[in-house]
Amino acid sequence: MGTAESAYAKAVNGHYAPGNLAARIREGLRAAGKEGAALAPADLAPVDQFHTGGWQATAELAQLAELAQLAEVRSGLHVLDVGGGVGGAARYLASEYGCHVTVLDLTEAYCEAGEMLTALTGLSEQVRFQVGDAQAMPFPDESFALVWTQHSTMNIPAKEKLFAEAHRVLRRGGRLALHEIMAGNAPVIHFPVPWAASPESSFLKTPEEMRTLIIGAGFHERVWEDVTETALAWFQRRPAPPGDGPPPLGLHLLLGEVFPQTFQNTVLSLEEGRISVIRAVFERR
Repeated sequence: MGTAESAYAKAVNGHYAPGNLAARIREGLRAAGKEGAALAPADLAPVDQFHTGGWQATAELAQLAELAQLAEVRSGLHVLDVGGGVGGAARYLASEYGCHVTVLDLTEAYCEAGEMLTALTGLSEQVRFQVGDAQAMPFPDESFALVWTQHSTMNIPAKEKLFAEAHRVLRRGGRLALHEIMAGNAPVIHFPVPWAASPESSFLKTPEEMRTLIIGAGFHERVWEDVTETALAWFQRRPAPPGDGPPPLGLHLLLGEVFPQTFQNTVLSLEEGRISVIRAVFERR
């Protein structure tokens, strides 16, 4: 893996990679009694499903994209997971549908941790990681049957380039499946949030702006759903950490000490309508 060196890449890496992420996750596995055990992707869900709705949201998006049908029609289905982090969704898709998944992520520490976790689940033949920028994807034309993204576009400034690249690397008839945080009715959100410490690193567009960009890139809309209320309910159901601290495995390992504040600000921004959550599927023309 190579390290992207642009100022943009350095800013994203600085936000998402405080300290040695792989070592923190290994320690979390040890503390949870999972060190050296044969792990299934579900065992890692507390730490690798870095989006609202967790494991269930990943499963629902796969169903919405009719991934089982795609996998049945196309043997050895190839999926690109844009901004896939440590690979939670990728391992789910590989294990449930037999897909080959490439995770493209700008944060090298996430890719390194993802490779470690993928090896622990025995899925290294099906899931691989590539450090790179989604605005200039390092893949040939028409390489994938599905481009997948969950909670990654908030960090991507040139979304027109993102969707043009998604269209380019998809085969004709391929699908774009997304589950994304977008702008709400208020112009300012509460910082820090999980994807950004300040406004300079957050690039939200409204749902209609996103919809227009995607269709303008050459996609045909199949499904568009506002799941903001579902996302807020998921946050509200999550229990507060016990008095002796968070569990051994959890999303706090990905963001460090700032995680509780980012969690609270996300809930507040959802409650006040400052952000929205959209789930959608498009088809490449």
